[in-house]
Amino acid sequence: MAQQGGFFDVLKKSFADVPIDQNNDNAIPTTDFLDAADSLCTLFDHLGSVAFTPVKSDLGGNIKKLRDRQTAAPAESETIQSLVLNELKTKKHVATEGLTWLVRGLDFTAQALRHNVTNTTDELSTSFRAAYGGTLKPHHSMFVKPIFSAAMSATPYRKDFYPKLASDEKHGKEELETWLTALEQRVGILKQFLDKKEAKW
Repeated sequence: MAQQGGFFDVLKKSFADVPIDQNNDNAIPTTDFLDAADSLCTLFDHLGSVAFTPVKSDLGGNIKKLRDRQTAAPAESETIQSLVLNELKTKKHVATEGLTWLVRGLDFTAQALRHNVTNTTDELSTSFRAAYGGTLKPHHSMFVKPIFSAAMSATPYRKDFYPKLASDEKHGKEELETWLTALEQRVGILKQFLDKKEAKW
């Protein structure tokens, strides 16, 4: 079902409002980050196709894994990084694996939108396909790939998409740039973190 109101008009939490503690190895607060990731999921409502339901569900399922760990051990989960490191000490990796997939999904979304913002004549389907090939596709099974492929074929035309970002289209593009840059920065930090030996299981 298509969302009423522009994406940025109803956005509850922006990645631009998720702090980064540069004095603590770029620690990212868990609640803020997961709230922003939840808010990102509503973007797929604005793409206006049920084909995106599996994409949204995938992100939501991984957010839940992290929230469940946070609820189970709140004192050890104040930042995303501490949540992962403390979970791994228990010889479990449900939330850590959830973060790995969540970061891939956020990276896919960020790369698709950045490609489309930069390449002003490309349709969204082209941008999402290009991003998929470099983020999620190498990790997806032959059963999942067609589901995501169908979603990318169902993206709206760019002339229809950008007005859906905000009631004021110029304001929407400015908001997109701020939000997207913040998303890219936080995804980059978490990708580096997940590449570290201590974040492996």
